[in-house]
Amino acid sequence: MGTREEIVQAVLAGAEAARDGDEPTTCPYPPTSLLRTAWIKGYARSRPIADQSEDDADT
Repeated sequence: MGTREEIVQAVLAGAEAARDGDEPTTCPYPPTSLLRTAWIKGYARSRPIADQSEDDADT
């Protein structure tokens, strides 16, 4: 388990990766790590949201 500082750093690193356009598979932490969860959380919060298609906007 990571310390609070490591968790915050992982969240920020994930957010930076999303802003840089990196794929989520670039996460440097192993699948069983709490830091991986934190990294993915940061990534998900910062990734761009896809635009709605025009067909979806009518409903």
